[in-house]
This record gives sequence, C-alpha cells and structure tokens, in this order.
Amino acid sequence: MIISQFNTQITLDFLQRKRENQYFERKGLGDKDISPTKIANELIGMLNADGGILAFGVSNDGIIQDLNILEERLSDYRNLYVDFIEPHGNIKLEEVMIEDKLVFLYHVDQDIERIFKRKDNEQIYLRVDDKNRLLDRDAVRRLEYDKQIRRFEDEIESEFDFEDLDKKLLNRYKEKLNYAGDALDLLVKRHLALIKDGQYQIKKAGVLLFAKDPEKYITSASLRYIRYEGVEAKTGTEHNVVKDERFENNIPWIIDHVKRFLKTSLKDYFFLDLETGRFIKVPEYPEEAWLEGIVNALCHRSYNVQGNSIYIKHFDNRLEISNSGPLPAQVNVENIRTERFSRNPRIARALEDMGFVRQLNEGVSRIYQSMEKSMLSTPEYVEKNGNVYLILRNKISAHTKTISDSILKTIQENWASYNETQRKILQHLFYYHQATVNELIETIGIHEKNVRIYLNQFIEEENILEKLSEKKRDKNAKYAFKKP
Repeated sequence: MIISQFNTQITLDFLQRKRENQYFERKGLGDKDISPTKIANELIGMLNADGGILAFGVSNDGIIQDLNILEERLSDYRNLYVDFIEPHGNIKLEEVMIEDKLVFLYHVDQDIERIFKRKDNEQIYLRVDDKNRLLDRDAVRRLEYDKQIRRFEDEIESEFDFEDLDKKLLNRYKEKLNYAGDALDLLVKRHLALIKDGQYQIKKAGVLLFAKDPEKYITSASLRYIRYEGVEAKTGTEHNVVKDERFENNIPWIIDHVKRFLKTSLKDYFFLDLETGRFIKVPEYPEEAWLEGIVNALCHRSYNVQGNSIYIKHFDNRLEISNSGPLPAQVNVENIRTERFSRNPRIARALEDMGFVRQLNEGVSRIYQSMEKSMLSTPEYVEKNGNVYLILRNKISAHTKTISDSILKTIQENWASYNETQRKILQHLFYYHQATVNELIETIGIHEKNVRIYLNQFIEEENILEKLSEKKRDKNAKYAFKKP
C-alpha cells in the first residue's frame, strides 16, 4: 500500500524496512534529542546533499508511533523549516495516518546552487550516507566549489528531440518507482526535466540517463575500453593495443553492456583454499570491484569537462578505470572508502532508483572488500592531470598461465597428507610465484634443513616444483612450480 501522495515509493514496508541511507532517515519519539532544532539540522544536511525523505514518528526498528502525543508541540514541528532553516529550501511536509497514528514525512528536494544553514546559529550540515555532519569553514568552502560544478547536470538541453528518449528504459524507471502517470511527468518530479510555458524541457542529467544517443548533445558522454598486450601502453612500431571498444548510449545501457562485455573479456585464476586444499576458480578481478568502479565513474565524472570519455584500460597485470574531474568536495584519496559526496546527485539518485546503485560510499568500500576476499592487492585511487584513476591489480599475469592442471590436481589429491609447513611453502609459491630458501625461512619461521627437505620432496617425489638454477650449491637459487 502506497502511503505518500508525493512519492509512490513510500509504502508501509518502505517506512518500516528500508535501510537508512543517503536519501532516507527515520526519527522516532524515543530518540534522546528529537527537538524541532534536531529535525531542522537533519533537513539542512539533506538540502545541502542530495535531498531525501525524513520520516518523523517511525522508530529506528520500524515501529510506527503516534505524533499526536506531541499535540501541544506539533505546530513547532510543522513550522521548523521556516523557523530554523535559511534560506527557505524546497521542503514539503506531508502528514499521513497509519493505523490511526500520525506520522510526518518531510520531503526534501536537493538544491543545486545554494548552501543552507541554521537561521539562529548559522551552523551548516551535510548528510553523508546515513549520518549528518556539522561542517567547518574549509568544508563549507569545498561544498560551495562543488555546488558550482553540480549545476551542469541541472542545465536545460534546449535542442533536445524527445523522439530520442529510450521509452523502454523510461517504462522500467516508472515500474521501479510504482508510478502510474506519464513518463515525462515522472522526469519532472525527479528533477530531470521541467515544464516551461506548457512545454517539457529536459535537463542534461535526463539526457545522460534516458537518451538513446547522449553524445548527440553532450560530447564524450561515452565509455571506452582498451586492451593492451603487456603491462604498459606503447606507440609507433611497438603499438600494443589488441582491442578497442567504445560504448555509446545512456548510462544504464552502458552499465548493462559493459558488464556483459567484461564478463567475457576477463580471465579466471585459481584461489588456494588453505583449509581444504581445493583450488577455487575465481575471475581475474571480482565483478563487484570493477562494476562498482565503473558505476562510480559514471556517477562522479565531471560531464562539464567535455572531450574526455571514461576509460577502462586493461593491461596484463591491472585494470585502470578513469574519469574526468577531481574528486568531489569532501572526498580525497585517503578518506574515499568512508566519505561520500555525489558530483551528479540527480544521476546518482535515478541510478539508485533503478537498482544500479545501492549506496555510493558503500560501493567504494565494496571494491576494497571484494579485492581482499579474492586475495588481490588493495585498490588504488590516484588523482592526476584533472582525472581520477581507480587501479585494480591482479595476480594472473605471472601465475596461472604457468601452473598446469596436472600440478593443481596433484596438490589437491595430496593436501590431506601435507603438514602445516608444507602447506605454507605451497601457499607462498602459489601467491609469489617463486622464492629462495631464505625467503621461505623468513616467511614460515622454520629451520633451513626442514625447508630444503620439503622442497626436495616436491621436486623429486611429487614432480611439482623445480629449482631455477644450474648450480648444485646456489644459496640464492629460486624455486617455482614446474612449467608445463
């Protein structure tokens, strides 16, 4: 059952079960500080960020309460955004009755240009994920700068031909939002279009999200994939590009098609489960990592910097995802795992509505977590030459290609008979490809004699390792898995 007249997403289940995030906050009567000024602070944070909904009268665990018990103070809550917020933001208060209980829904529209503050003490707040933050002077300056950049997605595309809209995608969008009206009216409600003099006008954010060919209107609104042979880009006679694909369409289309394309383009390697000794096949890079990286790039690129597509550069040992523009206001390479500020909030909100984005700062954290689970290097974010780069490194280039299936089978079959030291030797060689005796001693912490006994056993009895030296007594000799 839909509860709200203003937002068809809001059902009873939504109010009770929806996880609090960038766009949704519950405030119950049992909270320690639930004064009108506290609600005002939360609304200021939403106004300065990406807008959202604050449900007052719903506890953190989803219990519907009754604001009628505040009867003598209800007028204070009805007028708080007039009494305490400056300038006046676009906030609609909707009073709804749920099972004879009164709940206030504050609908907050994100404002592209203005900074909002408390009228009485001039404090400025910003909502980041599900938290409200009081900003210091430097943070306010950064917010002001990013508000200027945000204006691009709110600009009108005056030459737009509405026949260029992807009607199937618009219908999907309507279904996701439980919206029964006209698709263009929905775009207006979601601030992706407007009506002027009786005519619809679409904003650049709407073009990027729903046009069949955004490049017709916005230069380089595309994504380009380049596969290099080797670990660096070469030119001239050493030119080493082996595949070059360009993806041109709206952002949801790009996400869907790049996802399918990369699934077939990336290789697999084997992860050694130390407990079972089984080799589990996993992709060259976990899908969660590269897909979140691509979605974030599409959300956060500076589309006002035209002539520079989003790039995915695929080398033997790494994947580089880059987009134009510096990191947004509150974010830097040190805090990117926990901070959040959307450069294109209209786009980010629509992508979340359609299920492409759960939470943008969660997405960055998910990149780190999925790489860690796959025993891969920590993701790297770099700001360089006005661009942001996400670098994901693999372990496949010098590894899986050189280990034969017969060796993997032998290790799996004999795993139960190996002791802890033998397993650690194999694990070290599996992840680092080769090692000296001294390196194994230092890593495992066991006597040299025992290390040599186990290495010789793997070479002579099981035929899975080899010594990479011609000399009989070479203390610097490296050991590695036998080449197929």
